[in-house]
Amino acid sequence: MKIAIIGAGWAGLAAAITATKASHTATVYEATSSIGGRARSLKHLNNCCLPDGTPVVLDNGQHILIGAYTDTLELMHQVGIQPESVLLNLPMTLRFPDGLGLQFKNWPTPLDALGGILTAQGWSLGDKARLLKAAIGWQHRGFSCPTTMTVAELCSALSARVNSELIEPLCVSALNTPADRASASVFLRVLRDALFGAQGGSRLLLPRVDLGALFPDAAAAWLQRHGCQIQRGHRVTLIQPTPQGWQIDGANFDAVILATSASNAAITPLNYADKATISIATSLHDWSALCQALRFEAIATVYAWAADARLAYPMLALRSCAQHPAQFVFDRGQLGGPVGLLAFVVSACDADRATLETQVRAQAQSQMGLNLQVVKTVVERRATFACTPGLKRPGMHIAPGLLACGDYVDGPYPATLEGAVRSGIAAAQALS
Repeated sequence: MKIAIIGAGWAGLAAAITATKASHTATVYEATSSIGGRARSLKHLNNCCLPDGTPVVLDNGQHILIGAYTDTLELMHQVGIQPESVLLNLPMTLRFPDGLGLQFKNWPTPLDALGGILTAQGWSLGDKARLLKAAIGWQHRGFSCPTTMTVAELCSALSARVNSELIEPLCVSALNTPADRASASVFLRVLRDALFGAQGGSRLLLPRVDLGALFPDAAAAWLQRHGCQIQRGHRVTLIQPTPQGWQIDGANFDAVILATSASNAAITPLNYADKATISIATSLHDWSALCQALRFEAIATVYAWAADARLAYPMLALRSCAQHPAQFVFDRGQLGGPVGLLAFVVSACDADRATLETQVRAQAQSQMGLNLQVVKTVVERRATFACTPGLKRPGMHIAPGLLACGDYVDGPYPATLEGAVRSGIAAAQALS
């Protein structure tokens, strides 16, 4: 088949690789000059430097992977990336600057989680006992719960310390939605697969290269070697059905995969719904309505620097509140970047840029004793959908020969790289 894929984020690239391996002929359209979507390098910022004049390549956000990202890691292998050479492999760690918190053991799953809980610093025996009791209960119930339940409700029996130092950081990092608004059923699915599932599923995999070098650049090179066209800087203006399939800006295809954001994808079906049969037009309107009903959360990454900035671990959890909004900080100097560069991550961010920078600098001074200079702040206003209880997400199939993929498409995971990759693979496989 001749396939058009609109969007060169991780989902679109995964779809293109899967389609190409299945002997389809794929063309990828990307509206911008860069690839990677919401997990990309900012290499085009040629003049980005540290305060001491050192050039630096930043990303559009600080991303992490975990061992449970099996399809993402396999796809990296397929395009010639050895994950062990570009990812720092660590046990699950939620340590705070004061040394308190939790770190899993290098033991088989799920004993690694058990060991981490039992040796958590700063937790009382009661804290640990209540968490273990809850975890056994979740496992006994198959990691399922009512779809209307929030994470805060799910974990209401846990101590305030465990909720603040484990549940809330895990929830906001995985679902990018605060615990009092986040879906407990999706959270349990993440816990099941990451902490209690496959061996090594809980391992933290921190990028030691920029996000372009982590996967998108190699994926694009692999696709071009295998005959796939990637048309960068081509914003598609016309998608319409034909008797034989679909037409994209005058070019004919057998099928189309929309790998754009949910808001952009929602527009496409409405453009030709008035020309479709009543039943198909109804499906198109319903699909678009689900996209438009999604609500989004912002993620901000504040890059800041000081010559003497060193962290005890490559990643630390932070105690966050309204005045100190960052939940995590990463030491880019330990991850292949320049010494002294830190990346503060603020999930579910709603502050303006200036306020955010002031608050993060104050947080760094208060919790780590560091006086930092801001290098750059990157805010992705529609980074992920809000993963709330009972959320209905649009499906993969839109119309005959028209499919969608992306982290927002209906599936078991929240808005993660693994969710995007699995969605792209599934869309391409559905064509066969």
